[in-house]
Amino acid sequence: MIFIAAKFKVKPEYADQWPEHTRDFTEASRAEPGNLWFDWSRSVEDPNEYVLLEAFKDDAAEAHVTSEHFRKAQEDLPQLLQETPKVRNMLIDGEHWDELGEMKVG
Repeated sequence: MIFIAAKFKVKPEYADQWPEHTRDFTEASRAEPGNLWFDWSRSVEDPNEYVLLEAFKDDAAEAHVTSEHFRKAQEDLPQLLQETPKVRNMLIDGEHWDELGEMKVG
């Protein structure tokens, strides 16, 4: 799978409503064939920073970045940001989350 982590520094006046601003983009991305997950989290250290964790089956990420909803997000979201988002992506085996054995429950 292709695993992607991106950090978005949102302008303070838009930070509390960021989930609403990204709702259509998020829902459309989650509905794409080949999307494994598309999950936003808010930083506990910086209330203006959101982290997006997303994963796609190997060849599905290209369809994501060429989709209409991605193009619309490219037009709409940058004006709400303080800076260009930071991103890391990698190709890894499997299509799942592994257990964190060092903190095994039970």
